[in-house]
Amino acid sequence: MIRIREVRIIDDEGQQLGVMPTFKALALAQEKGLDLVEVAPTAVPPVCRILDYGQYKYELQKREREQKKKQKSQTFKEVRLAVKIDVHDLKTKARRAAEFLDKGDRVKVTVRFRGREISHSNLGRDLLMRTAEVLAEHGIVERQPLLEGRSMYIVMAPVEKRPEKKSENGDAASSADAGDTIGDAIAAKSLVPPREPAASASGEAPAQQGS
Repeated sequence: MIRIREVRIIDDEGQQLGVMPTFKALALAQEKGLDLVEVAPTAVPPVCRILDYGQYKYELQKREREQKKKQKSQTFKEVRLAVKIDVHDLKTKARRAAEFLDKGDRVKVTVRFRGREISHSNLGRDLLMRTAEVLAEHGIVERQPLLEGRSMYIVMAPVEKRPEKKSENGDAASSADAGDTIGDAIAAKSLVPPREPAASASGEAPAQQGS
């Protein structure tokens, strides 16, 4: 039941009829054998449409189902890295992240800090951003590096699929070549950050260089 005295009306053909008394808008809807439905209750005055309420409700439910399908179709995967990860392990992690992205999944790439590594969080940030560069053909950075507790992460979203690159003889590159490309890129970019300097015998932390 609409209790407001005046409402702004949109008819069943999408035409704006302006502001009119609610009782008049109800009479107009009844003449057409339709309903008066409040579609923007917070507007001043509220906006109402003349339409078939049953059909309107069906369209809303259909839209909600489609949105839920889209949310379910895109899952969330995570790839975890260590600050001192070696090149072989990093190749494996990058290939896995690329596969997730190519399947349409969003990927959370996380670096976990152990012990005193947290004082060198810049190494984790550098590792994450260089990994994102390697995966640039597969995904884009949706969330920049964020430090939470003893972990730092980025979120990558898949990019639209691009046509396969052709070789000189006109054949598409094989999947094996694609894998090697990721590995070569990792090695070329020296993704593994330098190890922390060992502490001195006295147990004192290594002196940090000035900026």
